Amino acid sequence: MSKLAGKVAVITGGGSGIGAATAKLFVDEGAHVLIVGRTQEKLKLTVKEIDSDDVSYATADVAKVEDTQRYLAEAVERYGGIDVVISNAGIEGPVKITSDHSVEDFDDVMATNVRGVWLSYKFALPELQRRGGGSMVLTASVAGVFGLPAMSAYVASKHAVIGLARTFAQEAAGFNVRVNAVCPGMIDNDMFDALMRKFAPVAGASEEELTSIFEARVPFKRKGTSEEIARLNLFLASDDSSYVTGAAYVADGGVTAGIL
Repeated sequence: MSKLAGKVAVITGGGSGIGAATAKLFVDEGAHVLIVGRTQEKLKLTVKEIDSDDVSYATADVAKVEDTQRYLAEAVERYGGIDVVISNAGIEGPVKITSDHSVEDFDDVMATNVRGVWLSYKFALPELQRRGGGSMVLTASVAGVFGLPAMSAYVASKHAVIGLARTFAQEAAGFNVRVNAVCPGMIDNDMFDALMRKFAPVAGASEEELTSIFEARVPFKRKGTSEEIARLNLFLASDDSSYVTGAAYVADGGVTAGIL
């Protein structure tokens, strides 16, 4: 039996990577899905690749109140309500030591990664209540459980997302709404590639060399896939996790399990 049969899911950052993989899996599991992002071309391509009447898209800047209200309203109008929100939109920001990091870049990272998550919860909660409950999954990162040099804004934002998940879970439990965070490690997608490009000159290594160094620190000796994180999102979105809320699930191939 499909795990999300008849459910309606909204996925921000749905145009690529983890968001797109999650959208495909959710449709396969019976959900109606609205993917949200800033780049219409990416969203259109994802919808085309999924190739189902059960997926559509809305362009939005998740850091804006009016855009958040609009994409949630579109989900309700198209599909009749909202049962699941995957608050996945995020940006990595610059890779610079903090003294060289602009205030404007810091604000941009925090706006998307923290304000965007906060707004998705604030305005989605009443819709989840109308359905008698539901699930929210917030995309954090392993950068939310340890520090990384030259990424102060990103690290701060992902620590904040875990704190929001724990706070939201306590607020929403009385409405039968579960809120959890997912903390991916190195995932083979566009964001990881962008990080390697930015880290390479700072580290004095090529992108390939740096990738090999990072992979060597993973007990599994490989990057994860967006599909692997999508399956974790499915668990948290479905009734399989009916007694799980306020948790931060690390999916990093074992990196944070040790000290090497």
